[in-house]
Amino acid sequence: MSARDDCLFCKIAHHQLESDYVYEDDEVCAFRDVSPLAPTHVLIVPKEHYDSVVDGIPATTLAAMIRVATEVAKDEGIFERGFRLVTNVGEDGGQTVRHAHVHLLGGRRLSKDMGETPTRERSL
Repeated sequence: MSARDDCLFCKIAHHQLESDYVYEDDEVCAFRDVSPLAPTHVLIVPKEHYDSVVDGIPATTLAAMIRVATEVAKDEGIFERGFRLVTNVGEDGGQTVRHAHVHLLGGRRLSKDMGETPTRERSL
């Protein structure tokens, strides 16, 4: 896969749109979320385009994303107290940008409540 011209995160990862970058290498880019949900809210994205983390991303790329999340957590001073890594898949999962990414959240005690009130009932 390669970068997509219509993808916001591809544009950021390839510096077609600038952002507040905190890490970058040949495979992964990390930048601050423009609408942070915690004092530290960084997005870690692969430079190659994948719609979500379940879109056939190579294991080495997924491992790089977690390694970068760990490094950024240490650099941001939140590693020792704890942090949250979140990935959303699909519309019902809360994914708003169709490019695989991991949210790194920390810098305060995070609620255990992981979701919003359901808008519809689901049958099992």
